[in-house]
Amino acid sequence: MRGGTLPGTAAAAGDGESGRVVFHVDMDCFYASCERLRHPELADEPVVVGMGYEAGETVGAVATASYEARAFGVESAMPIAEALERLPRRADADPADPDAPDPEETGRYLPVDLDFYKDVASEVKAVVRDCADTRREVSIDEAYLDVTDRTSWAVAGGEPDAETGCDDSAPPPSAAAGPADARTLAEGYARHVKSRIEREAGVPASVGVAPNMSAAKVASDADKPDGLVVVPPESVADFLAPLPTADVHGVGPVTERTLADMGIETAGDLAAADADRLAEELGDRGRELSRRARGDDDRAVTPTGLPKSLSRESSLPATADDETKRETVSALAADVARRARERGCLYRTIGIKVVEPPFEMNTRARSLPGPVDDPDLVEEVTLDLLGEFEDVRVRKLGVRVSKLDFAESDQATLSGFEAADRSGTEASESSGSRSAGGVDGNKLTDWIGAVPTVEGGGESDDRPRRPEDGQASLDEWD
Repeated sequence: MRGGTLPGTAAAAGDGESGRVVFHVDMDCFYASCERLRHPELADEPVVVGMGYEAGETVGAVATASYEARAFGVESAMPIAEALERLPRRADADPADPDAPDPEETGRYLPVDLDFYKDVASEVKAVVRDCADTRREVSIDEAYLDVTDRTSWAVAGGEPDAETGCDDSAPPPSAAAGPADARTLAEGYARHVKSRIEREAGVPASVGVAPNMSAAKVASDADKPDGLVVVPPESVADFLAPLPTADVHGVGPVTERTLADMGIETAGDLAAADADRLAEELGDRGRELSRRARGDDDRAVTPTGLPKSLSRESSLPATADDETKRETVSALAADVARRARERGCLYRTIGIKVVEPPFEMNTRARSLPGPVDDPDLVEEVTLDLLGEFEDVRVRKLGVRVSKLDFAESDQATLSGFEAADRSGTEASESSGSRSAGGVDGNKLTDWIGAVPTVEGGGESDDRPRRPEDGQASLDEWD
C-alpha cells in the first residue's frame, strides 16, 4: 500500500480546507497498552505505570493509568503514594486478611520501560509513515496525518462524478459516539489505519477525522478508548459548539478559568464571543482560540523538523528461512540507502529490527567512525547483524540508518571503517523487548522531547494540559 490508496478511495474533491482530510492518531493509555502487549494477563486489569518508580516502592509519579485505574481516581502525574491510597497494589491483597485491600479494588503497578515503549511506538510509526506522506509527529503516542491525497469526504458507494471520478455527495453529520449512517471514504481509510496499527503493533489507537488539525484533535478525544469519530467539513461547528471550552485545542486550565470568569463556558460561547474582548483578556491568542471554536483552522500539517533516522520495514508470514530473511533485509537496505542519498544525508549508525512472533522486538545496530553514504556498506552491515538471528522465526524485519548528517562534509572512508574494531563498535543485546543500548536504539526520536506548544503560536501559558486525559509526557519523564 505504500504510496497508494485503498480500493474505492479517490483524491479529495474540491479545494481549500473543505477538501482537506486530517487524521489525529492518539494511542490510548500507551504505556499501559504496551505492558498489556507483553503481559496479556493484564487485560482489563487496572494498570499504573510509574516514572521514577520501582516495584514495591511508594516514590515516583504516575506516567499513565489505564481506564480501569482511572475509575479509581488515579491520574497521570499523580504521586505514586497518592495513587496507592486510591488504588492499592494487587500484591498487598489477601482475601484471608480482613485488614488487607479487597482484591477487586487493587491494581498492578509497573515501572516505566521506555526502551520497550519506543520499540512498540516504532511499529506504530511504520504504519503511520506508510499511510500518509504528510505527517506531524507530536510525541511518542500522537501524530497528525494529512491524507487528502489518499482519500476524500465523498460518501462511500455513491455515484461518482463523470469528470472527477469522485462522489461529491455531501456526507451526513457525524455523531461523536460513533460512525454516521452513511460512511465517507475518509472514515473507511481511518478504519484501515486503525486496524493496521492494532494488527501490526498490537496496541489500540483512537482516531479523529476532520478537515483541520484542531477539530481532528478534539474528535480523537471524543470517544476513547479505541474510538473513531468522523467530523465532515459542514459539521465541524455543530460538533464543537456544545463542548466545554477545555475541549478546544489550546485551552488549558488557566485559559479555561479566564474564559469562565468572562461567562464563556462552551465552545459555542467562545465562537460567538466578542473578538475585541477576547483580545483584551488573552491577546491575539484569544482570537485564535475563537476561530478554532468555530472550526476555523488553516494550519498545514507540517513535520516537526529534519528526520533523525530513515527506515523501512516489511511484514512477513512467520518464517525461519534464512534465505528469505536475507533477501528481505537486502531489499530493505537498498531502499533505505536510496532514500538517504535522495535526501542528501549521510549516516553514522546502521541497524536492523527483528520481530519474533507474536511481538518480541529485537534491535541491533553498529556505529561507524564517521558519516557515510554507502549503499553497499548498509547491506553488508545489516546482513552481518542479521546473522545473530539465524534459524529464528520472524514476522517482521526492518533496516534503519540514523544519526543523520544533512550538512555538506567529508564522509568517513570505507577503509577507515574496515580498520575499526567491529566488535568494539557493535551494540547488541540478548533477545528481548529492548533497544540496542548506546546507539540511539529507536526510530522515533522525532516523536520525543519536543517542547509542548500551542499550535500556531508559542508555548502554552498553562501547561501541563489536563494530565488526566492522557499519560505524562516524555518531557516530564526526561
